[in-house]
Amino acid sequence: MLTVLYVIGITAEAMTAALAAGRQRMDLFGVSMIACVTALGGGTVRDLLLGHYPLRWVAEPIFLLIVVGAALVTVFASFLMAYFRTIFLILDAIGLAAFSVLGTQVALSGGHGLVIACMAAVVTGVSGGVMRDILCDRVPLVFSDELYASIALIAGLSYSAMHLADVPENLAVIITLSSAFILRILAIYYSISLPVFEYQEREISRDPAGRLTMWMLNKAGVRRREMRKRTVGNTQQRRRARTNRTEG
Repeated sequence: MLTVLYVIGITAEAMTAALAAGRQRMDLFGVSMIACVTALGGGTVRDLLLGHYPLRWVAEPIFLLIVVGAALVTVFASFLMAYFRTIFLILDAIGLAAFSVLGTQVALSGGHGLVIACMAAVVTGVSGGVMRDILCDRVPLVFSDELYASIALIAGLSYSAMHLADVPENLAVIITLSSAFILRILAIYYSISLPVFEYQEREISRDPAGRLTMWMLNKAGVRRREMRKRTVGNTQQRRRARTNRTEG
């Protein structure tokens, strides 16, 4: 079952990546590369970090052919893609759930603990999309869009907890896949995301001489204002004195 969902996931990722490459006016080689990086990049990064060899697409090149084929089909059928946006979102949610479970399984089978298993789920689920967005010169969507990486983390934590609790393998997989898929769909439908941090720094001169100059000008301005106040005060006092002498 996981293999079928994995194929669905990499196909959906390859097709959305091909569309992203098309928006940047890439040639067919660029489209194929972006599709491969997006669909297979998460698992590749995970396996390299965990020392898990051979890489899955190296051991089973059929997955590489599926990704390239899906990307090329997208290029020649791009005029139809706008009608399948909802389907893509659903397939992407399925892929995220499958990638997260597979990443967790690889980490646990390698003897790693809960923390590494959860990180493996996140890396597998989001690294491909992050690399796609960087190569397409835009801020990765997983950093500012609806819940995505968080769902991969929850899926990894859920599966790891059930694995440690000796829950039957198939049951743990079904529960994790279902919960991750439902969470992703709800996040899309209700636009649920993590709080956004926004910080805008005022432009301040980093030149020491410039800061010294501004400090001197500010001081001079303060002195001028003080001298102006004193001048006005002295003038008012002289006027009062003249008035008093005249009345006297």
